[in-house]
Amino acid sequence: MDNSSKVALIGAGLMGHGLALVHAIAGHPVKMTDISEAQLATGMELAANALETMVSAGAIARADVAPILARITPVATLAEAVGDADFIIEAVVENREVKTQVYAEIEAAAPQTALIASNTSYLDVFPLVPAGLQSRFIITHWYTPPYIIDLVDIAGGPETDPAHLTTIRDHYRAIGKKPVLFERFTPGYVANRLQAAMTLEITRMLDEGWASAEAIDDSIKYGLALRMATMGALMKADFTGLDMTRRSLSNKMYTPPEVKGYSETLEKLVADGKMGVMSGSGYFDYGDMKPDELFRNRDIGLLKLKAAVETVEAETPLSPKE
Repeated sequence: MDNSSKVALIGAGLMGHGLALVHAIAGHPVKMTDISEAQLATGMELAANALETMVSAGAIARADVAPILARITPVATLAEAVGDADFIIEAVVENREVKTQVYAEIEAAAPQTALIASNTSYLDVFPLVPAGLQSRFIITHWYTPPYIIDLVDIAGGPETDPAHLTTIRDHYRAIGKKPVLFERFTPGYVANRLQAAMTLEITRMLDEGWASAEAIDDSIKYGLALRMATMGALMKADFTGLDMTRRSLSNKMYTPPEVKGYSETLEKLVADGKMGVMSGSGYFDYGDMKPDELFRNRDIGLLKLKAAVETVEAETPLSPKE
């Protein structure tokens, strides 16, 4: 697989348009489709807005915007998107019935040489995949916004040809991404499983009144995240000293929260219509700031942070160069 390989993107939503952008930036011609014409149009608009943000942050040149957008072609049907594709990415809703239907349509319309990937996180999609696709079907799970966040989880199913996993991993490495290859499908992979554990603890602290939303986020931003951005978790433990980690474990000072399946705090916010950035408030109140402005500011902040971390890693390495 090289940068001239044709990519088909099934789904133009939050992840779909971002993944179309990832591959268009890398030089791939991309066909993007969605069951909703309105969502397809919105996806193209979101891709254009994201590029403008990247220009503002100095991540890409103004002259590159038009050529990148020109590589993304919106098409009305799945069959048209996958008909001549080399690599097909499914980014539709996490619903078994929907995905099963999409895979059946891909099998009917795609070339027999095309590789197929799903962006699924927790759903094991391999039992939903037709027999004819099993050997060339993989998972490539991304994090939003994927044109900034470089991590991509890669996993195969019981019948996936291992060579395809290596092909995709090596290609993503070549375009500057950070692929993590799993021997088998692991629900949530690493990052989402850690986030799930944090979410349980965070909701307990909120529900039981131990800490405010501001206190929790400040503790993460100015304590955990700053160190983990350059060291991760296990290297941070090395710097602290593994004897300290060992003592902490033996003291049994931490009791995990009960898995209740809900949060009183979250339920009240949702009931009050506080759904997050898109509604103007959630755990925090965003005042008169519009969603597009908030997303733009988020992306600019992430791009600046990403550049700073890359500079730190290059100038002050904490491990031997590969």
